[in-house]
Amino acid sequence: MSADNDQQAREQLIDLAAQFYDQFELGEIPHMSVPTRTKNNIEYDEDKAVWVYGDRESTRSANSVRGARKLLKAVYTIEFLADQLEADRSSTLRELYYLSESWDNEEAQFTSQDESNQLVEDLEIVSGVTREDFHMRPEESGATIMGPLYLREQTRRGEREIHCQKDVGEGGYQIPNNPDTIEFLDCDADFILAVETGGMRDRLVENGFDEEYNALIVHLKGQPARATRRITRRLHDELELPVTVFTDGDPWSYRIYGSVAYGSIKSAHLSEYLATPEAKFIGIQPADIVEYDLPTDPLSDSDVNALESELEDPRFQTDYWEEQIELQLEIEKKSEQQSLASHGLDFVTDTYLPERLDEMGVL
Repeated sequence: MSADNDQQAREQLIDLAAQFYDQFELGEIPHMSVPTRTKNNIEYDEDKAVWVYGDRESTRSANSVRGARKLLKAVYTIEFLADQLEADRSSTLRELYYLSESWDNEEAQFTSQDESNQLVEDLEIVSGVTREDFHMRPEESGATIMGPLYLREQTRRGEREIHCQKDVGEGGYQIPNNPDTIEFLDCDADFILAVETGGMRDRLVENGFDEEYNALIVHLKGQPARATRRITRRLHDELELPVTVFTDGDPWSYRIYGSVAYGSIKSAHLSEYLATPEAKFIGIQPADIVEYDLPTDPLSDSDVNALESELEDPRFQTDYWEEQIELQLEIEKKSEQQSLASHGLDFVTDTYLPERLDEMGVL
């Protein structure tokens, strides 16, 4: 999916803009078709073992004022991105939104960041170039890795080699925006433990879980950024490391796992590049809430609606998830990772995780 270099990315963007001019010359109304980004338009690709967009499409066409504005904004954005690549500069998604206010045509300016974000996604899909290759960055994610991994990364000051335990502080190694600039030099890890919350990540590091079990602890920092999912996929593919995901026990956290393992609906065009289908869910499971008698909160109406929606989501239609979700709807409770501390601060590293990882065949 990723372009080989900046020049190739720039050429593919310009080719996309040229298609609009070709349509004009052929007497056609300029248009651009993109997949419909809904859960009803994702399907499982057996060959790639990931969820991808289906055949349903939406068309951005100049046959209406609204459609013409969308294409106008696309052309202005393509020009900006091409110039940015030519100058070897980068910008954030937020900056793109504000930069549009300086464009000479008011009709090309974005009305919200959601609009500019969606357009960048559209351009990714139709050009076949990722936003990282457009030199577009998200706001800082702060996601980190702690564990026995030695790597080389490219920076503006040249190459540097880093050991993700010995050469970093307690905060770990911060994942760069484009993990494809990283080269893995050596790794003594046996598996990856991707963790939702900062508090649990800190508990694992303080207790030395990464050292005792040769684990790479990846802090997801809530819903994981694309860079976090990309480096996880690369670590799995290139170093053959099993991937496990440890989150809170609520429907929103199950979606965090889903974005790691199945891919998100917004980025289904990048599932092969970002998702790790072999990733396994550790917990907190609804079954854990019952088995360990964990402190809980009652499910809210929005929690119930989200769980019921997941039962209808094709990515969660497995025997395991149907059983767990139905159990949670039955007990009407949810629980956080930190609730394991009700059994002691060391319970999660001495008992819960070793037992779950052993059950899953990871240890």
